[in-house]
Amino acid sequence: MNSTLSALTFKKHSLSKLLTAIFITAATLGAITTTLTVDAATLVENVKGYTLNESGKLITFKNLVIDEGKVVALDIDKGTTPVDSTIDGKGKVMLPGLIDAHGHLLGLGANLLEVDLRESSSAQDAAKTVAEYAFANGQQAWITGRGWNQELWSDRAFPTAADLDKVISDRPVALARVDSHATWVNSKAMEIAGITKNTPSPAGGEIIKDADGNPTGVFIDNASQLIEAHLPKASNAIYEQQLHAAGEHLLANGVTSMHDAGIDRDVYDFYLKEAVEGDLPVRIYAMVSATDPDLSTILGNGTIRDKDDFLYIRSVKAYGDGALGSRGAALLEPYSDAPHQHGLLLTQPEDMTQLFTTVIGAGFQLNYHAIGDKANHVALNEFEATFKSIGGSELRNRIEHAQVIAPDDLARFASLKVLPSMQPTHATSDKNMAEDRLGKDRMKGAYAWKTLLDSGIALPLGSDFPVELANPFYGLHAAVTRQDRNNQPVKGWYAHEALTIEQAFKGFTLDAAYSGHMEDTLGTLTPGKWADFILVDQDIFTIDAKDIWKTEVHATYVAGEEVFSK
Repeated sequence: MNSTLSALTFKKHSLSKLLTAIFITAATLGAITTTLTVDAATLVENVKGYTLNESGKLITFKNLVIDEGKVVALDIDKGTTPVDSTIDGKGKVMLPGLIDAHGHLLGLGANLLEVDLRESSSAQDAAKTVAEYAFANGQQAWITGRGWNQELWSDRAFPTAADLDKVISDRPVALARVDSHATWVNSKAMEIAGITKNTPSPAGGEIIKDADGNPTGVFIDNASQLIEAHLPKASNAIYEQQLHAAGEHLLANGVTSMHDAGIDRDVYDFYLKEAVEGDLPVRIYAMVSATDPDLSTILGNGTIRDKDDFLYIRSVKAYGDGALGSRGAALLEPYSDAPHQHGLLLTQPEDMTQLFTTVIGAGFQLNYHAIGDKANHVALNEFEATFKSIGGSELRNRIEHAQVIAPDDLARFASLKVLPSMQPTHATSDKNMAEDRLGKDRMKGAYAWKTLLDSGIALPLGSDFPVELANPFYGLHAAVTRQDRNNQPVKGWYAHEALTIEQAFKGFTLDAAYSGHMEDTLGTLTPGKWADFILVDQDIFTIDAKDIWKTEVHATYVAGEEVFSK
């Protein structure tokens, strides 16, 4: 199934000659070796360095040598090893560039370029922010944004179209919830989309309606597609803006590599173009969206790995259910605070076998979004059946989020070798509503990081940006303290599931690299791997855990080249 890109046919780009020169596939990568010398090497000295070794043990060093973008040695004797140039670390702490194992790169870029509602205190406050943005951006046909979260508002009620109509009624407005599992619109947007009281909710989605059956302006999960179909189509020019806004933001926060959780064919083509042109600011491990109409073509193209490791495509993101905050997460038993609701399955059970066998049979890793215990349960069942039928457990398949798991299913991750890809700040963001949604009994299998890690499975960590903030030190802090950045709750939220700082660090480095089949070149600062590293202002391994989130990045290097400096 693996093939060189020169054999591919692209919808928008005639790149075959360039692709042959620039890209190699996973199958051929192993046959290519790089001879590392120190003839023109760079010494980075005067640092307090930390990395994991190949066994995952934390080690320290005081200098390292880089040649051709890769680490060739640690702790050399400067007097006996010739180097061409020197970088003074000025006593800063050096860490490997951090890897976010689950984010949305262009979504982050879009969020940085549109109205941000994360800090809104009510529907009315959010509407005011939208009105101010609309006034300042009079040329935009649609006003878009994201970040609202009714669980943080005093009434904890979903907003309505009427809230927006009061401040902007002449242009359509579409605002994604903080988790992207609901969309809030005004009446103009519903008019354009043709939404009326007679419009049925689609499978895997819900149009929220009032007592008279009229749509209120909130669309849950798959119902959001009824609105999204009418949004202006993205172009490469827009993608460029989003890519570089997101890239600058991530590098400034110490993230040098990320796993992009769900890209369509247009973005697939765009990433290929950007990689050929050497214009990707961070390393991307891309998951192709399982719902893309061109999925079979993309699978037929085979796995793709840029020889400089800025782009690797060998996985598919599938969609199991919605989010807990919008009660879209699929639960085995009804919601404790809404006994008539069980959540939503976005991929219907009758479609799962074909999806799993198609993706895994093509040699692609399958990464399945599952938040509720039902979604996790049916995914584990399907993985087990698929492995018995056609194999594929060696692909390091993943369940993305794995937030609420039936206790009996916890040990199945390790036994099936299915990686739980988790986001620590989800727990500290959800702590105000999760127990209301689930009740105390189901919390035994919720946000169970330590239990899963102790069962013998790797634990890749990320943020799910822009759902959560992209700063990885927020994630490290949440993983270790089980507290928000106001040190609440005082003793930690279900603190028995907290990780040590070494375990959390491994989740954002070596385990994240492993979950993307890239531990051969990323995840540690050991000889032979890319010299992706950051210099920070404090030692996360010795400071009080409550202060981890305050860590500031002073410089970021990718392949030995400085790409950010404070």
